[in-house]
Amino acid sequence: MSDHEYGGNDDLSLPKATVQKIVSEILPASSGVSFSKDARDLLIECCVEFITLVSSEANEISEKEAKKTIACDHITKALETLGFSDYIPAVLDAAAQHKETQKVREKRGNKFEESGMTLEELEELQRQQFEAARERHA
Repeated sequence: MSDHEYGGNDDLSLPKATVQKIVSEILPASSGVSFSKDARDLLIECCVEFITLVSSEANEISEKEAKKTIACDHITKALETLGFSDYIPAVLDAAAQHKETQKVREKRGNKFEESGMTLEELEELQRQQFEAARERHA
């Protein structure tokens, strides 16, 4: 199945540096195994195709359920339908880790609210700090 079957875009890709980093972590230099640029580019194309395939199937599942948002459950059902059931535990684990990361981000809160200062006080503090920086670098 190609991007064209889904009305896709030939410009879809993944960051080469990110893919190279992932591959480098799996194949450390000490192993003596290298990964060519052509192999990396082919891997990127395969990943994009896989994402397109799974998301298209998940979209069909969500439409059948009259949902307008694709949920994690739709992704796992798509993986199962497409014969990738072995990936489901890893996907669920990644989703759980993502939720935990989001909770930590939410707990960080708003620096403005936590400062205990009014907007005017913060603006004055900022002005003073800019002035001090100008004097140091003048």
